[in-house]
Amino acid sequence: MILLVLAAVVVALVVSNRRGKERELARRQAELEPVKKLAFEDITALGEELQSLDLDLAGRELDPGANADYQRALDAYESAKTAGERIAQPDDIRHVTEILEDGRYAMACVRARVAGEPLPTRRAPCFFDPRHGLSVADVSWAPAGGAPRDVPACALDAERVRAGAEPDVRQVMVGAQRVPYWQGGRAYQPYAAGYFGRTGVMDMMFMGMMFGGLGGFDALGDGIGALGDGIGDGIGAVGDGVGDMFGDIGDMFDF
Repeated sequence: MILLVLAAVVVALVVSNRRGKERELARRQAELEPVKKLAFEDITALGEELQSLDLDLAGRELDPGANADYQRALDAYESAKTAGERIAQPDDIRHVTEILEDGRYAMACVRARVAGEPLPTRRAPCFFDPRHGLSVADVSWAPAGGAPRDVPACALDAERVRAGAEPDVRQVMVGAQRVPYWQGGRAYQPYAAGYFGRTGVMDMMFMGMMFGGLGGFDALGDGIGALGDGIGDGIGAVGDGVGDMFGDIGDMFDF
């Protein structure tokens, strides 16, 4: 009798664990796909910017410094494509956006050298949309329902914010709703960390914004839901196992 109960409990735990792992795998895959798509959009954008730069440089003789920076930008584009193909989990996306950030800075250096200007200070990309390139200034800005904070912005977005207008924010789909990428959920944290982690902006801003905003509560809800599902499966499997056991015992007495 005791051995049968123990066997039923063991079976129930194994079934619950397997179901939990399957749900977690499906959840992670659902989280990964939109962020992976976002990363490939950024890779494509860098490729288009390189084409534009190539047209601007047509017929110009590059000095060794400009040539090295240009090659660095080309290498970044190829490396980002390779890294993008290897994305298997959200954390892998951080490597892609780190490469893209470096490639855009290299392009800015090429343009400065060709124009005979000093090399640009290495600043974080534009917070509102990293595809805008290097930020030129920090502006005081407050998300909906949040406190004001200084964020890096490109020239156009800095002008919009100072004029009281809305910046050009990168939007992503969460269910049927379009939201700023920093509200997309925990899977977007590595995407942002690759762009902003090098400069320390992540420590100041994203930890509070990404985990304290919509994405943070979504992640908390997912965790509680998964825990509840796991407990429910475990209790249900135990009940099924014990019920089957007593049914077998009843059959023995009937016999």
